[in-house]
Amino acid sequence: MMFTRESFRALEFRNGALVLLDQRLLPSRLGYIECRSVRDVFLAIQDMAVRGAPAIGGAAGYGVYFALLESAGDAAAFNRSCDYLITSRPTAVNLKWAVERVRKTALNSALDPQAVLEEAHSIVREDLEMNYRIAEAGCEVIRPGAAVLTHCNTGALATCGWGTALGVIKAAWQKGGNIFVYADETRPRLQGARLTAWELKEAGIPSKLIPDSAAATLIRDGKIDCVILGADRIAANGDFANKIGTFALSVICRHYGVPFYTAAPTSTIDFDTPDGSGIMIEERDADEVRMIDGIRIAPEGFDVYNPSFDVTPHQNLTGIITECGIIREPYDVNLARLRTQLGR
Repeated sequence: MMFTRESFRALEFRNGALVLLDQRLLPSRLGYIECRSVRDVFLAIQDMAVRGAPAIGGAAGYGVYFALLESAGDAAAFNRSCDYLITSRPTAVNLKWAVERVRKTALNSALDPQAVLEEAHSIVREDLEMNYRIAEAGCEVIRPGAAVLTHCNTGALATCGWGTALGVIKAAWQKGGNIFVYADETRPRLQGARLTAWELKEAGIPSKLIPDSAAATLIRDGKIDCVILGADRIAANGDFANKIGTFALSVICRHYGVPFYTAAPTSTIDFDTPDGSGIMIEERDADEVRMIDGIRIAPEGFDVYNPSFDVTPHQNLTGIITECGIIREPYDVNLARLRTQLGR
């Protein structure tokens, strides 16, 4: 199918700089930042100016290019910078995958900057193509007139263009599916309220924003036909890490028989991690919970538990939507077959 692209890009490389749409500013205003060093890219990823596993991977590829320029031919310094970049966020596997892919190109090309830059460009181009193929594969799970629930942000803002789970939803809408979308607000950073709602409005898709705590009631009352959301890391048995709150949704959907899908490119699959117990979960600053936009909503110094992600067991999944099609049970067998197909 043909896709109507958005007018915005989460990231672009222009005039020697990585230009990022600063997602911390949305939906109030559209602003951009320029990254011209490894540290610039590290901080942009760490502070979530750029976020979403595929977009982080795209940005990291250019970070490796800056690392090469800064190392001035010193392979040891280059490798230290690459290792540093990987530590910017620990859960999303696309970050390490992209860094290692571009690092390998650098070392195999005798530290040729042009070869490294082209490899970083390739990651962005390939991600966009994978997004389109994910959308085409996933359309079959959304029936005409369906009410779809999504969590966090998985659109063009979270990728190198178009989107994963939200890309599937947009494709179903563009095909004339007459669908309706419920978007969780996604506490504590409110990516659903700030980013997904903004993308849905830009796309003209009928939708409502809901508190995270309202999702269970909608599912129980039969008002949700399916849930589609993203993933930051998928283990070899199908367990996957995604934005905190995903696990709870999966339990409710399983209880009430509502189809529950994750959508992600195959670069998000960590074939070397056997199951979800091996996925490191990032815990972020307590003030993300205690404050909203600089306004305190909890007592100063009150203790906080703020994991950014949780792990959903594969038993709660209906399917994994990838650019290679929909992976279903048995996940360990079918993901192993996919690994062979991909040569990874």
